[in-house]
This record gives sequence, structure tokens and C-alpha cells, in this order.
Amino acid sequence: MTTAAIGPIVAEIAGEGFPVVMLHGLGGTTNMYQPQMPALASYRVIRLDLPGAGRAPLPDLPASIETITDAVRSALHGLGVVRAHFVGHSMGTLICQRLAAENPGLVASLVLFGALAEPSDAMREGLRNRARLARSGGIADIADQIIAGALSSHTREHLPAAVAFVRESVMRQNPEGYAWNCEALAKATAVDPRRIGAPAALITGDADAVSPPHVARALADAMRGAQLSIVDRCGHWAPIEASQESSRRILDFFHRVEREDSGGRRQFGR
Repeated sequence: MTTAAIGPIVAEIAGEGFPVVMLHGLGGTTNMYQPQMPALASYRVIRLDLPGAGRAPLPDLPASIETITDAVRSALHGLGVVRAHFVGHSMGTLICQRLAAENPGLVASLVLFGALAEPSDAMREGLRNRARLARSGGIADIADQIIAGALSSHTREHLPAAVAFVRESVMRQNPEGYAWNCEALAKATAVDPRRIGAPAALITGDADAVSPPHVARALADAMRGAQLSIVDRCGHWAPIEASQESSRRILDFFHRVEREDSGGRRQFGR
């Protein structure tokens, strides 16, 4: 594995083959996809710490999904990525959708965990309040709120390592960087899903209170040829809460897309 800092993004790159780009959500880092790495061993996996998150520096730029998307696009150009599968979680799904709509040649397929469309007014206000709490030293309180509200009861009761991971992921964030990302998400606007032509798999937990199944279903229905699957006893952090099932669904979807693509050998290098 190699690590590269490209502008306000830090990338971890492992493996050979067709690229898979993985984008975390608010409070996440590249590490949230560590459980999926064995399943993706035949791909060139590029995991990104987004601006202000994990090891990535806080940019001196306006906080917005557009700013983050531009940074991702520039980083992938710097890494020589011209086409890839994209995997996103939560806030990362907004970036994936924007790239698919604006740069269709770049996106071979989408896997969206806990997909978001556009925050409600109440969610926007909650995110602005969370940004203020992060800046005032309340990052531990935020972590505990996320455990209580974003993980399923099954995860909280039976998967203590998953709970610990999510808590540590949030608590290790730079408070100012976390606040910056809260503000970016609070201002997010939806991309018209009808502009997305890439094959898409939306995966959500049956107990996801952040992006409930009906939200994912409406988004999938609006995309051409998108499929929705529900993970039992799972909340918003499916790659961590249901890591093996998430890995299986990612790999099954990639293989199906690659089989069905009429130019598969050329496009996917297989």
C-alpha cells in the first residue's frame, strides 16, 4: 500500500487492476473500508481521506460538497484514474452522485451505502449545531450521539468492536475539520438523479435512521437501472456493522456490471 497527499486529500492505494474509488462519510476515514479490502484484492483500490477528515488537511476554501467534489476530481486526475467503480458512504454518496452526473465517463458504476439526496431543513440545522458543538470541544458528545442514533440496536448490543470503531473514528477527527464538513453537508443540494446513467447499487440498513430505506428506495427509483438492497439488523454504517455482507454485495455488483458491459474486456482490463 502507498499513501499520497494530493492537495487537500490523502489517498491510500493498494493492489492492481481496474480502479475502485472509496469515499467515506461524515466522521469517517479511509479506515472505514478496511473490512472490504480482502474482497477487493483483484482491484486497484483507492481510498480517500476527504478534505478536513482523518489525515487530510483542512482546506482554506469554502465548505461545500462542490469544493470536496472538485478536490476528489483533481486527486483522481493526479493519480491517473480515467475510469473507476465508485463506493460511497453517507456524505460520500453525494460526491459520487455529483461525479456520475458531471463526469459520466469517469464513473463505471456506483455503490452507495446509506445514500443521501438532500438534507431536510431540520437536518441542516442539526448539522450547523453539530459544527458549533465540535468547535466548542464536544466531539466526544457527538461520537456518543452518533452511536445512539446511527447504529442499529443489534450493533450496539452484539458488536462492541463496531461500536468502538465508530466512536474512535469520530473522536479522532480534527474538530475544525469535522465542523467544516458538517457545514459542507448542511449546504448540500441534490443532483438530479435522472442525470446519472451509470449502473448503481444502493445498500442501506433496515434500521438506518439517518437515511431510512424509503429514502434510498426513492433515490433508486429515480435513477435509471439502479437496484436497492436492504441489510438486516443494520444501521447507517453498513460497511462496519455488516462488513462481510457489505463486501459480498459490492463484489457481486461489480462482477455483474463487468459481465453485462458489452465492452467489458477493454473497459475493465479483464
